[in-house]
Amino acid sequence: MIDTKVTWPNGARCAVTLAFDFDAETLWLGRDPANIDRPGTLSQGLYGAKVGVPSILQVLRECGNLPATFYVPGWTAEHHTAVVEAILKDGHEVAHHSYIHKWIDPTDPATELEEMEKGLEALKRSVGVRPVGYRAPANETSMNMIRLLAERNFVYDSTMFDAVNPYFHSVGGNPRALVELPVAWMLDDVPFTLFSIKAPRTMCTNSHILEIWTDEFRAIYQAGGLFNTMLHPQAIGRPSRLLLLRELIAHMQSHPGVWFATSSDAARAFAAQA
Repeated sequence: MIDTKVTWPNGARCAVTLAFDFDAETLWLGRDPANIDRPGTLSQGLYGAKVGVPSILQVLRECGNLPATFYVPGWTAEHHTAVVEAILKDGHEVAHHSYIHKWIDPTDPATELEEMEKGLEALKRSVGVRPVGYRAPANETSMNMIRLLAERNFVYDSTMFDAVNPYFHSVGGNPRALVELPVAWMLDDVPFTLFSIKAPRTMCTNSHILEIWTDEFRAIYQAGGLFNTMLHPQAIGRPSRLLLLRELIAHMQSHPGVWFATSSDAARAFAAQA
């Protein structure tokens, strides 16, 4: 049984947020800064900028100009400015994803604040964006981070795993301080597709992944919920995985009453009817 019932705009049966974490090289720098001297390792992230994002933008255009949200670290905006500008040119949302994808340590609030502020400043300076949404690197967050988001008037966070549909975070006595758009590892492409020498894993076939994703979509669709992805251009942007993305989108589009929305639109729709 799915949690809180949501009434989506225009009588939609369910909502789909196509969300992409455009980490680029920060995926490899955030956990191990020494990778700055390992061009082979970093090239995995560079693929996301050079090939992945442009290919995803083309898929979204060809599938009916579908809206999407790209969670972008500040470092990525600084080093791949033209790519982020292309995302914005196509009308997609750019959200906050830290500065250099550094995992949050709840015992180090000073670093949390630095990552928050540096990321915000980099997005503003590089591409002129003041984001209204946030997703924590590796989904590692803290109550301090939730407070920082609320204090800076963010509309939503998309980090937590404790629900299917949106809900509110209560901060400082405000029970509606911040909308949460929950996520799930099963709707993340990395566990199925991305290999690392330090963390090797078996790569799955498209048919295996598609079955998992369409099964989850079917259950969420039947319950009228939110289908919220965590896809990565350096993974889903590979040629065969782009076919997977097209198949997933086509499957969802074959169902009546599916609302494709940016994360901010989904969060605001929830807040408006809650």
